[in-house]
Amino acid sequence: MKSLDVGLENILLLGDPRLRENCSPVVPEELDVLDHFVDQMASLIVTFRKTYGKGRAIAAPQIGLLKNLIVINIDNPVALYNPTLSFPHNKQVELWDDCMSFPNLMVRVKRYDKCTVNFKDRDWKDQHWELEGDMSELLQHEYDHLRGVLAIDRAIDKDAFKWFVPATP
Repeated sequence: MKSLDVGLENILLLGDPRLRENCSPVVPEELDVLDHFVDQMASLIVTFRKTYGKGRAIAAPQIGLLKNLIVINIDNPVALYNPTLSFPHNKQVELWDDCMSFPNLMVRVKRYDKCTVNFKDRDWKDQHWELEGDMSELLQHEYDHLRGVLAIDRAIDKDAFKWFVPATP
């Protein structure tokens, strides 16, 4: 695995075939190498947020790393290795979804209101989160990336798209 800079040019954009790939599981022997990527992904979220005014998480395939890894960076970076999702009920909500791989496009999708995520953390310890609302939606979006599924694939209909233009500072 090669080292990456944290510039926005490192985010794969819609149309790149690597965004449609399935990721492979992370194994403990890869943690030292992946630790560097986690730091870079966390920095990339901050850079994206400064440019677009949004961005809380990124999945490894969005930087061309085909591993089951999600990084969330809201207050502090958190790495989720090999996450699995489950849903406690079938209630779904409609919302406008955005993506770093198509930063100016919003997509109307349906997502589960609640989810449970199990994963390994940076210390390879088991973690279990029960999420609802926007955090549930966020994890579902990033988890989809690990399976080669994009928000555009979940559009509720052909008119479920709109442009987003960030405010200029």
